[in-house]
Amino acid sequence: MSIQNTSSTAFISTGIPGLDNVLGGGLTRDRLYLVEGDPGAGKTTLALQFLAEGAARGETVLYITLAETEVELRAVAQAHGMSLEGVTVQEVIPDESLLAPGEQYTVLHPTEVELGETNNLILKLVEKLNPSRVVLDSLSELQLLSGSPLRYRRHVLALKQYFAKRSCTAILLDDKTSVQGDQQVRSVAHCVISLQHTDSEYGAERRLVRILKYRGVAFRRGPHDYSIHTGGLVVYPRIVAAETRELKHRAQIGSGLPALDMLLGGGIEEGSSTLVSGPPGTGKSSVAVQFVKAMTDRGQRAAIFLFEESFNTLLNRSDGIGIDLRTPHAAGLLSVHQIDPAEMSPGEFSHAVCGAADHGARVIVIDSLNGYMNAMPEAGFLTTHLHEILTYLGQRGVVTFLVGVQQGIVGNTMSTGMDVSYMADNVLILRYFEAQGAVQKAISVFKKRGSVHETTLRHFEITRDGLAVGPVLSNFQGILTGVPTILEAGKSQAAPTFVA
Repeated sequence: MSIQNTSSTAFISTGIPGLDNVLGGGLTRDRLYLVEGDPGAGKTTLALQFLAEGAARGETVLYITLAETEVELRAVAQAHGMSLEGVTVQEVIPDESLLAPGEQYTVLHPTEVELGETNNLILKLVEKLNPSRVVLDSLSELQLLSGSPLRYRRHVLALKQYFAKRSCTAILLDDKTSVQGDQQVRSVAHCVISLQHTDSEYGAERRLVRILKYRGVAFRRGPHDYSIHTGGLVVYPRIVAAETRELKHRAQIGSGLPALDMLLGGGIEEGSSTLVSGPPGTGKSSVAVQFVKAMTDRGQRAAIFLFEESFNTLLNRSDGIGIDLRTPHAAGLLSVHQIDPAEMSPGEFSHAVCGAADHGARVIVIDSLNGYMNAMPEAGFLTTHLHEILTYLGQRGVVTFLVGVQQGIVGNTMSTGMDVSYMADNVLILRYFEAQGAVQKAISVFKKRGSVHETTLRHFEITRDGLAVGPVLSNFQGILTGVPTILEAGKSQAAPTFVA
C-alpha cells in the first residue's frame, strides 16, 4: 500500500496548461476532485485529457464509465486527435439482459443489489490495476443507485478515503442531471471545478470555468473563458495585470514620418496605448499601419488584430498607399489575426493579444474598437477586459494602437460608441473639414502622457506614396466643427505651443 501524500504543493498536471494556471499549479496529488457541468460542457473531454497526460508520463490510469460505452469514449478521443494509448477504459453499466422480464427484481429494491455490484466491480478494478489517476463517470448514476442522500454521501466519503489510501488522484464527473446531491459532493471534494456554457442570441455559446473551492491552494478566482477545439479544452486564464508590474525607462519610437513625429513630440513612448479616432475614411488604420511598418523596418515584430477588414483587403489597401506589409509578413515579422465576429470570447481575445506580446511583438494594433464591441455584444465588462489588456501590454513595453471609428462625418456630436479615451495614454484625432470647395483632412494630438506635443492642427493627406502630414492650418478657425472660417489676411496668429 502506498503512503498518502501529505503535501499541498505536490501538483500534477491536468493536461490543460490554462487550467493548471487557474488552479495555481495543477491538482494536488492523492485527492478527490469534482468536475461538474451540464451535458455538453466538456467534462468528458477534460477527463480524457487528464488521463492522457498521466499515460504520457508513464502512469497507470483508469476511466470507469457508468453510462457511456468504451466505443463512445474512444470515438470522442479520436475526434479530438487524442491518443488513449495506456488509458484503460472499463464499462460498469447494466447489461442488455436486464431488459428480459426474468431479470426484473421482485423482492429486493434494485438499489440494494446494483449498488453493491457496482462497488465490487469498481474496487476490483482499482485493486487489479493500482492506478495513480482515476476518473469516475458519472455521479448521477451513483446517486440514483444510492437511493437516499445519506447513503450517497457516505458512499462518496468511502470512495474518497479508499482512493486516498491507495495514493490515487480521482476525478468524479457530475452532469448535474440529478435533482439533489451536488452540494453533498462539493463539501466532500478537495476541489470543485465548474464548467458552464450559456447560449447566445447569435454565434457560438460562451463557456466559463470557475474554481468553486480548492483547499489549501491559492487559485485564480472568478470566471475564466474556455473553448473546445479539436485537441480538447483550451482555458484562457483571466488577465491580471498587477502580476507583471515593473518600473522601466521607456524610449520613444518614431513613425518614419518626420512631420508626424514632430506633431507627437518626437514619437510614441514604448509601453503606451494610443487611440486613433475619427470618421470612416480619414486614415486611422493607415496611421497605425505606418507605425507597424516603421517597427518592422527596424527588425522588430508587430501584430495586427482585424475585426472588420480582411487580411487581403489590408494588404491591397496598404499597397495602394505605398506601405509594404507583404515583405515583413513573409519574413515573419508581422502577424495578422482575422477575428471572426461572434466566435471569440473576451478571454480568448485577451489571450491572443497578450500571447502576441509574449512572442515578441513590439507594436500591436486592434482595428477596431467598434468591431471589438460588436463581436462580443453579450459579454459584460468589455472595458475592464480592455483595460487589463492595455496594462499588461504596457508593462511589457508594447506600443498599442486602438482604432476608434466615430459615427458621423463632421460636427461636434460624433462618438465612437465606446469611450476609452480616459484609459489611453495618447489620443490622436483625424477630422474632415470643408474648405475652398473640397473635403480635406486634419490631424491633431489631443492627449499625450509621455512627453510634450504640438497642440496645433495640421493638414493630413493620404497619397499613393504614403501618408503626408502638412503644415499647421493657421489660416482656419473652427476646423473641428467641419465647416471652418478663413481668417482675415494679415491677422496675427499665436505661434504653435507645446504642452506636456
